[in-house]
Amino acid sequence: MPNPEVEREVESLRSQLDAWNYQYYVLDQPSVPDAEYDRALRRLRELESQHPELVRPDSPTQRVG
Repeated sequence: MPNPEVEREVESLRSQLDAWNYQYYVLDQPSVPDAEYDRALRRLRELESQHPELVRPDSPTQRVG
């Protein structure tokens, strides 16, 4: 079972990535450089691979895009 800090970080990353995706794809107004987005997505993938019980079907790591 992951500690609460890991769970909070995963939720925070998901929320941030969802917001950035909305800004980029729906509003056509990217708000962060690609490198920052990629760093956040890599970190989320890393945490989910270390804690597979935290993977959800609606996670940004589970979408094609």
